[in-house]
Formats: sequence, structure tokens, C-alpha cells
Amino acid sequence: MRNFFVSESCKETQLHPFNPQSWLQVERGKQSKFSSHSPSSIESLIKVAEPPILPFFKPIDYVEILAQIHEELESCPLQDKPELYLLQYLVFRGLGEVKLLQRSLRSAWEMATTVHEKLIFGAWLKYEKTGDEPISDLLVSCGKCSQEFSLLDIASEIPFHACEAMCTSGSSYGEQSNIIIFHVGEEKIACHRQNIAALSAPFNTMLNGCFTESVQKVIDMSENGISPLGMRAIRDFSLSGSLGDSLSLDVLMEILIFANKFCCERLKAICDRKLASSVSSRRDTVELMEFALEENCPILAASCLQTFLQDLLNSLNDEQVIEIFSNANKQQRSIMAGHASFSLYCLLSEVAMNANPMSEATVSFLEKMVETAVNCRQKQVALHQLGCVRLLRKEYDEAGSLFRAAVAAGHVYSITGLARVAFIKGDRHSSYDKLSAVISSNNPLGWMYQERSLYIDGDSKWADLDKATELDPTLLYPYMFRASWLMRKQSAEAALLEINRVLGFKLALECLELRFYFYLALEDYRDALRDIQTMLTLCPDYRMFEGRVSASQLRTLVREHVERWTSADCWLQLYERWSAVDDIGSLSVIYQMLEASDVAKGILYFRQSLLLLRLNCPEVAMRSLQLARQHAASKHEQLVYEGWILYDTGHCEEGLRKAEESISIQRSFEAFFLKAYALADSSPDPSCSAVVISLLEDALKCPSDRLRKGQALNNLGSVYVDCGKLDQAADCYISALKIQHTRAHQGLARVHFLKNNRSAAYDEMTRLIEKAKSNASAYEKRSEYCDRELTKADLQMVTKLDPLRVYPYRYRAAVLMDSRKEKEAIAELTRAIAFKADLHLLHLRAAFHEHIGDVAGALRDCRAALSVDPNHQEMLELHNRMRFNAE
Repeated sequence: MRNFFVSESCKETQLHPFNPQSWLQVERGKQSKFSSHSPSSIESLIKVAEPPILPFFKPIDYVEILAQIHEELESCPLQDKPELYLLQYLVFRGLGEVKLLQRSLRSAWEMATTVHEKLIFGAWLKYEKTGDEPISDLLVSCGKCSQEFSLLDIASEIPFHACEAMCTSGSSYGEQSNIIIFHVGEEKIACHRQNIAALSAPFNTMLNGCFTESVQKVIDMSENGISPLGMRAIRDFSLSGSLGDSLSLDVLMEILIFANKFCCERLKAICDRKLASSVSSRRDTVELMEFALEENCPILAASCLQTFLQDLLNSLNDEQVIEIFSNANKQQRSIMAGHASFSLYCLLSEVAMNANPMSEATVSFLEKMVETAVNCRQKQVALHQLGCVRLLRKEYDEAGSLFRAAVAAGHVYSITGLARVAFIKGDRHSSYDKLSAVISSNNPLGWMYQERSLYIDGDSKWADLDKATELDPTLLYPYMFRASWLMRKQSAEAALLEINRVLGFKLALECLELRFYFYLALEDYRDALRDIQTMLTLCPDYRMFEGRVSASQLRTLVREHVERWTSADCWLQLYERWSAVDDIGSLSVIYQMLEASDVAKGILYFRQSLLLLRLNCPEVAMRSLQLARQHAASKHEQLVYEGWILYDTGHCEEGLRKAEESISIQRSFEAFFLKAYALADSSPDPSCSAVVISLLEDALKCPSDRLRKGQALNNLGSVYVDCGKLDQAADCYISALKIQHTRAHQGLARVHFLKNNRSAAYDEMTRLIEKAKSNASAYEKRSEYCDRELTKADLQMVTKLDPLRVYPYRYRAAVLMDSRKEKEAIAELTRAIAFKADLHLLHLRAAFHEHIGDVAGALRDCRAALSVDPNHQEMLELHNRMRFNAE
């Protein structure tokens, strides 16, 4: 979603025409100088779009909001919990925490008290897991079939109300004095007066009161829209209290309209249930939903809603379905979704924005989301999102009004929208002033300085961008702007250093794309090819140059200027990059290897998945694993990949069984490795170490290559260390290093440390740092083997290389606390918490607050931490202690 929301001010007023071929008309082997290209063409090549306004809920202090939600969850009625979990989901969405937001959705679904909430949150979970169908199929094959998203029996979920009970009648059908004839068309239908009277108060008044019908024997019902067949069914219902099973949909709808007209509540309720059980195709469902909303049939409406939500993506491609959701008034929304209208339109808006944020459907759903918002926080979300869409559609006045309303409701981040609108209208000074006011009146955050930098130039712009990076190093735009500026000044080395800073800890497509342009401008086609192949690994359909050029097409052009590698060359390059811990380079080589027709693609896709996991790209890694399964050369190989898919999705026991099944067909390295890995992770029993060692030894006896054998030796060394067998562990690590498994230096350093040789451990980690291309973790580990000053230097380097690693912040805070610098210690943790919702950071800050007697601060951090992990035992204990102290 976020890639769509680039405001109009971000776009160049005049685009330079770009012809990729013009940059590639260089004879292979002859490199022209960088300066030979005109400045204007370089400018167009490396132009950086301004940062998008994210259409998410982004409170100034997310910790405070999470704490408030947790506090409310502790004391609110059960029926209010789903709505609070939805708000928690929206906070985590704004933070980009995918696993946490999915857990919040699951909690909302599990706590649902109405059928509408169950349908909406169940559909939302299913939508969030789009692409997980192969995993579901695997679970079924393991005999673990999940029914969580199966169809609900709507009628059983909504019980009869007491008011729907029929009145009692004291007469029998045989008493002729009580027989009346209803004249319907050409037919006469005999009914029992008192039984018909018992259907509703209006009928009772008509047949037993002061109306003329009370003394008539024949009553004409022809003008009431009922057919003879329908009237006979009503007559039978008045006698038996049930409707026949053979009635068609048309007759049931006719009877329900009649029941509505004469307030026959029980008859209507039974018709409602029968119609609900008849919902099948989407075409029929559209007609039935319109009928349900017109005739106030909540059970039928819920059943239709279920059908729409079960096939949500296709439903929202149906204009008739969109029209139903878009045109529903307040009463109809209540019939369709009960008290969960906001949740419904929140879901519909998200799906529509992901599909096409500029569509009329998106606008309509967001408008309904604004209408259904019942509290301030919901209004903040809805107004801001609709403002983002209006801005994208160039509806600037409407966007400004919405952003203004969102700010008034308390969503400070929406000031970015107001600033963009003002800038588009030519009032740059106003945009700057708005951001300056926000910075001066709040605890400043990185996005505030990033946004203000858009409205100034020169040294002030650079100062704001540097401050943005200092406060939030995860923001991409400051790195990209600085790198682009340096490249335009022909400081290519400095530009590459700047863009590599962010790519060292965050594999962002837009940053890879910018670096590709740098290499293209420099005519370094080999490195340009590496980056574009990595982009295509992450996103096979990626488009570049503002969507005008397919990345795969551009890769074809670049490849013409790079010497082709043979299969042997590719393997050699892969070994070199793997040994250098160059994960991006390794990904690129594997992408190239997969093009060959004679390679075993299953194992290559599997290697690709391992690299992607190391690069923190779990969704793409899962896609690669599924491709590995699809391209497996044998049944036993396929079982191994299925085992890894199950293991990586939290189904460890099922993964273990797949490994055993594979071994039963053929003993292989990967099957034994998987079994050892899964067993070590699933069994807390220390005695299983011997089994794990045996399995890894069996794996090493099977054919494999150095890359995987190095990993197995490294893992075997770790198990030996855990068992206290340090000499055997050292032998494993040394053997791994002999086949260039560079990460084994870390294990060997641990062995030296456990043997009280701290200096050797430090030297071993230094060797890893010298060899590895990605070495933030190596600096972090080395910091454990040196004195305090060197430790501080190493951890400072860790933060520089990868600011998302939390241990350095915790260490520095602990040192400050030991030195009785409590404020500085808390400030160190607060700095990291501002851009990373981490349990350990929150836990330590809560403990510091407790230490200085700040009960409110400790309780706030405890509650926010428990929002991140509700079952963390130490946090629960600290939380209970703080609650007791607060009382």
C-alpha cells in the first residue's frame, strides 16, 4: 500500500525522457568516463522521489497508546475487546510489525462476541494470509486440518428473540365458528381465525377487534402481495409453527414481505433463517443482500456478508457488491454488520487501497469508515486515510479539510498532509511553519524533520535530514537524498557509501534501485546486474523508472554488457560470496544460476530461501521455499522442503515427521539436517543433544556441497558447546573454516572464551570482521570479549552498521545506570524505542522506571510490552508489582 501514496509535490514537474538503451550503447569492455554524460541525463537517472505520506495510524507516542489499549482491555466488557484489538492492529500496522498485527487480528477474532465480528475478523485474517494456501494443504496432508475459517452456520449463531414467540390460541381447527376464508386471486383459503390472529398484534386487532374483518367470514387478501401458495404456507405455519422445506426462494421472499407488513415476527424470523440457508452463488447473494437490507433481515444479511467475505478479492471486483457496501445507510449497515460497521469498512478500505488507492470504491469505503467511526481514535485513522486518497487523486481542497480534521482529532502525523497541500498550492513557507510548530510542541520524531526538510534548501535541509536519521535511522529518504545529491556532485564513492549504509541493515527495493542507477551511470554493469537481479528475486514483477520500465527488461539490456559466466563460474562465485557473508551478492548469483535449464532448481531455490531469511525477508523466503518444493527432483527432496515450510510457519512436529518420511525413502544430507534442526528446537530435554549430534553426523556422511556441510559442522559445533564438549566443538569449527564457512569463526571464538582465553576469542572475531561483508553481528559478538572501552567502541560500530540491533542500546543504558546516570540511561532506551517496538527495550526501561520510583512510567512500559508479548512471564510479574504499587 505505501508505495502508492506519493503526493503530487513529490513528482517532477518535467520528466526527462529516459531511454535505457542510450545508457547501454557502450561496446563491451570499453568504459567511457562518468563525466561524458550530460548533467541533465544523470539528474533524471538518479532523481529521488520525496517520501510518501503513509496512510496509517501513527500516534506521536505509540507506547502510550499501546499502554492505554492494554489497560482498557484489562477492565472493559467482553464485547468491547474486539474493537480494542482492532485499534492495536492499526498501531502495529503503522509500526510495520507484521507478526504483531496478525496476532492482534487473531485476538480480535478469538474475542468476537457477535457473528458479524467473527465473519469480519476471520475474513481479515484470511486476507492477511493470502498466499498461505500451500501451507494449509500441507497441514491437511499431515492430518492437521484447521477449521478456523470454515463457513459459519449463521442461523445457529443468532438465536430467536423472545418477542418472536407466537401468541397462544385456545381454539382448535375443527371449530367451524372460527373458520375464515382468505380470498387470494381466484382461490379461497380456509384458515383458523385465532391461529392467524396469534401471528401478530395487528392480525389479532384486525380479526378480534373493532375492525369490520372481525365479523367477516371471507376476507380479500389479493391486494397484499401474497400468492395463493404463499397464503397456504402461512395458513400451515399458523397451525404447526413451521414452514415446509419445498418452498422456493421467491415464495419465501413473498412470505417475508407479508410478515413484515403485518408484523409477524416469528414468521419473519423463520423465513429469514430459511433464506439464509439458501445463499449460494455471488449473483444470487447480491439480490438476497439487497432484499435483506430492504426488509430488515439480519440473518440473511449476515449470511450474504459471509459469502462476500469468503471470496473477498473477487467480491470487490464486482460492481454490484461494491454498490451494496457503498450505498448502505446507517440502518442498513446495522442490519448487515451489527455493531461492527467500522471494522467492516476498515477491512474493505484496506483491501481496496491495496488494489487501487485511487478508485471510487476506495473513496466510498473510506467515507463510510469516517461515518462509522464512533470514537476519537477511529476518526483519526479514517480521516487521515481518506485524506491520503484525496491527495493522491489531486483533490487538494478535500484532502486539506480531511487532514485538518484528523489533526484536530489528535492525529499529529496528518500535519504532513496539510504541509504537502500547502506546498502544492505554492505556500512553501506555511508548510515549513507547520512542521516547525509540531517539532517545538512535541517530543520530536524523525518523520517531523524529514518532512520539514522538503521545504528548505542548503545547510538547513541537510541538518534536518541528519536529525531525521539520528532520531529514526529506518527512514529511507534521508539516505537516498544524500546519496543522490553526492552522485550529482560526481562524488560516486561517497554516494555509494551513503546508500550502502541503509542497505547494510534494510534490504529496501527503492534503495537497491537507486544504487542500480548509480552503477549504471558509472557503467559498472557487473554490480548493476547484481542489484537488479536481487530486485527481481525480491519482486519478480518489479518496475523501475517510476513504473515505466520492467526490471526484467532492463536486466536483459544490462546483461549484454556483462561477460557470461559458465555453470562452474557461477558455483565458484557463489562459494566466494557465501564465504564473504555477501548475502546480496549470493542472491544475485543464485538468480543467474536458476536461468540455466540443466540445474537442479529445487536446491537453488532452497539456498535462496536461506539467504532471504538471513536478510529478514520472511515472506519472499517462503515463496522461494514453495518454489523449491515445486521444482524438487524427487519425492524425498520434496518432503524435505515441505518439512522446512512447516517448520518455518511454526509447525515443528509436522516438519519433523516430513523429515522422517524423507529419510525412510532415502537417506540424504538435507533430511537429516532438517530432522536435527527441528528436534533441537522442539525438545527442551537436554538428553536429545546426543540424538541431534548423531543426526548431524549422519548428515555429514551423505553427499552434499561445502556450503551446506559448513553449516552442518557449525551447528554440530554449537551442540557440542552446549554439551560442554569444547574440544569436539573446536574440531567442528576448524573443519568448517577449512571449507570456508566463515561464520564458524564466531563459534570458535565462543570456545576460546569458554576456555578462559578471552584474547583468542577477540582475535577470532576480528578475523570474521575482516572477512565478512555483513559484520554488524560480528562486532556485537566481539564486544563480549574485550574491556569496557573496546566494548563501547564495538557496540557503537554495531549501531552505525545496523541501528535495528537492540543489544547495544541496552548495554549502553545499563552502563549509564550503573554509573547512576538514570536520566541518560532512560534516554538511551527511549531513543531506540522511538523507532523499534522491542520487548527487551521496553522491559529494561520499565525496570529503570521502577528503580527511580516512577510507577506510572514503569506501568506504561509494562503494558506496552505486554501488548508486544502478552505471555512474557517477567513482564507479567513486573506489571503486577507496579499495579499493586499504583493502588
